[in-house]
Amino acid sequence: MELKVDRLTKQYKNKIAVDRISLTLGPGVYGLLGANGAGKTTLLRMICGVLKPTGGTVSFQGYDVATEAYRSMLGYLPQDFGYYPNFTGMDFLVYLGLLKGLGKSQATIRSKELLALVGLEEMGGKKIRTYSGGMRQRLGIAQALLNRPKLLVLDEPTAGLDPRERVRFRNLIARMGEENVVILSTHIVSDVEQIADKILLMKDGQLIFSGSCDNLQEPLEQFCMEKLGEEAPYV
Repeated sequence: MELKVDRLTKQYKNKIAVDRISLTLGPGVYGLLGANGAGKTTLLRMICGVLKPTGGTVSFQGYDVATEAYRSMLGYLPQDFGYYPNFTGMDFLVYLGLLKGLGKSQATIRSKELLALVGLEEMGGKKIRTYSGGMRQRLGIAQALLNRPKLLVLDEPTAGLDPRERVRFRNLIARMGEENVVILSTHIVSDVEQIADKILLMKDGQLIFSGSCDNLQEPLEQFCMEKLGEEAPYV
């Protein structure tokens, strides 16, 4: 099982947001780190087929990102998670499950499982507009898991989660990474340092480090020194 990213590039007029990034990722958890504006979200949106690249290719299990086979194996939580405020959490998950090709009975069973998994079992019958920000984020994580994805892409998934929910989330992602490819984007090192098999560090659209957390300190210190005088991007 492999995700292959080959010389992936995205350019907007005079700005190169992602600059010829190449990666081959097998099963495991990958923490994508970088300051705001580093190109993380642009890279993830191309990996998920939401954004068309200027150049390069993306494939998973040999299937191109533009194919239905690729999308059927993908789970995605975007940074700005959209929802229908007048839907209940349960109705919302069932609806998305149907869109992803699950049968009604299968979508209902899976939605109940996921509501329990993310700690929203008691909130499933309530409208999403009554949810707190953290609850909506947990619902977003649940929808990304509906189709039991082999490739899971999460963009800033811990935003709004309290410390207890962060622990629940980390445990869930660690289990997912045992057999699947999980990419987790964040600007907070502590979100991934305990569970990531590999850290990917981006700066100005380029991948400047790829390796274990144990080897991250030097490139991270160098990066932060270059940002001296600005607000530190990592906490």
